[in-house]
Amino acid sequence: MSVSEPPTRPDGTVIDKEAVRRKYLQERDKRLRPDGNDQYVRLTGRFAHYLEDPYTPRTEREPKTDDRTVVFIGGGFAGLVTGARLKEAGIDDVRIIEKGGDFGGTWYWNRYPGAQCDTASMVYMPLLEETGHMPSEKYAHAPEILEHCQRIGKHFGLYEDALFHTEVTGLQWDAARSRWVVRTNRGDHFTARFVAMGIGPLHVPKLPGIPGIQSFAGHSFHTSRWDYDYTGGDPSGAPMEKLADKRVAVIGTGATAVQCVPHLARACGSCSCSSARRRRSTSAATTRSTPSGSPTSAPRAGSSAGWRTSRPTRPGARRTRTW
Repeated sequence: MSVSEPPTRPDGTVIDKEAVRRKYLQERDKRLRPDGNDQYVRLTGRFAHYLEDPYTPRTEREPKTDDRTVVFIGGGFAGLVTGARLKEAGIDDVRIIEKGGDFGGTWYWNRYPGAQCDTASMVYMPLLEETGHMPSEKYAHAPEILEHCQRIGKHFGLYEDALFHTEVTGLQWDAARSRWVVRTNRGDHFTARFVAMGIGPLHVPKLPGIPGIQSFAGHSFHTSRWDYDYTGGDPSGAPMEKLADKRVAVIGTGATAVQCVPHLARACGSCSCSSARRRRSTSAATTRSTPSGSPTSAPRAGSSAGWRTSRPTRPGARRTRTW
């Protein structure tokens, strides 16, 4: 019988796994609330504008009344990859329904300054070989990921039958015809042999139910609907010159705040950041190395050697991050 050695730190000291587990549970308990999702304000009435799309004007169209082989609800990664593979398999009548104005899912909505993926681009971004795209950074910024989503849509012809700014309001199985009956908020009433969903949890903004949010009279918006008309700048990082004389408050201290607050602090007159939770631990933030995805730093997508298989394969390689 073999006995495994306990884990150790680089300096040789033994790691107390039970102590780490207890600490994790303590930190988790700080974030748990008995009211759950009821802590958030529903986006109706005076808060309905937080749901509006500031990026793409809505285009009017006639309702659809046709039949499709596959309908996919959601235009993020799940819908794009599913649609692409179906097209490759010879199924041409694939319709993607998306509430936003374009493909991208969470990357369509989240265009706040500094938005960036925390997973290596070569691992995170789908269909790189198929589209011939080489990520420009180890950790891609939001504009590049959104552009890649659009690239996938164009490459596989998914735009041709997509319904944007459209939400499904009803699904009913018609056993006599072996078809799904699909209804939407745009008056569509069509059928499909198969319906799949990839709607994800990150498409609805959440507002904290804190005192004063009902009566606040200043300008406000959610980071997933960033108002560049008000702040100036753009998703690519242009200066937000319109904030120079403004006092800005950010509610939330998670990953989004970690990314956008430095940009706000450089642009505005003053910037404060606070948590909407009653109890919250703080996180450490530092600079992540994100070298460009040049041929010298990563294998080129579509190379004959097969760039996916040439990534590091030693044990634990996927868990290694450069900070």
